[in-house]
Amino acid sequence: MAEEITLPDPATRPEAPKLENVTPQQKMPGQHLKMIHDHQRRNMEVLRQIVLAARDGGLPEGGAEVALDKVGWVKNLRRFGALCGQHCQIVHMHHSIEDAHMFPALSQKAVAFRAVVQRLGEEHDAVHHLLMQLIDELNALNANPSQQKFEAAVATNTRLEAFLLSHLGYEEDSIGDALGVFNIGV
Repeated sequence: MAEEITLPDPATRPEAPKLENVTPQQKMPGQHLKMIHDHQRRNMEVLRQIVLAARDGGLPEGGAEVALDKVGWVKNLRRFGALCGQHCQIVHMHHSIEDAHMFPALSQKAVAFRAVVQRLGEEHDAVHHLLMQLIDELNALNANPSQQKFEAAVATNTRLEAFLLSHLGYEEDSIGDALGVFNIGV
């Protein structure tokens, strides 16, 4: 259940050092990072709409596929699961790249950012646990559909979305400019 995963408290996030006189060129890697995150934000919005539509028994008119307007709840659920699985993979891949490349490079080049980078990594772990929980709930739901299992998946998705949106903003604000100042590719 979603309550079993303890998420880091956003109020305890370390504050990043302020960088002065950042040039437009140095801002570009942070802007690129934000563009990638904006894609994730749009995916979360689409996923949320599909979750709500599946809960209500069909996708809204003009949804991703007009043909889905007339399919049953279980078919909608299967499509929701596939789309969610794809979103989960994208988020996991993005965080893996950050953890393996960007964060170590920033920690090495800018000691003052180590606490922020460490926290971002901890938040990646929390996101990963929520993603795995959501996948488990979707698999259980697909194996034996019930309203209770569906609501559990919806609750986990809602919790994941709220935490991930907060995380993305923190990451952009904390390290966006530093990526360009310390010449770290996105």
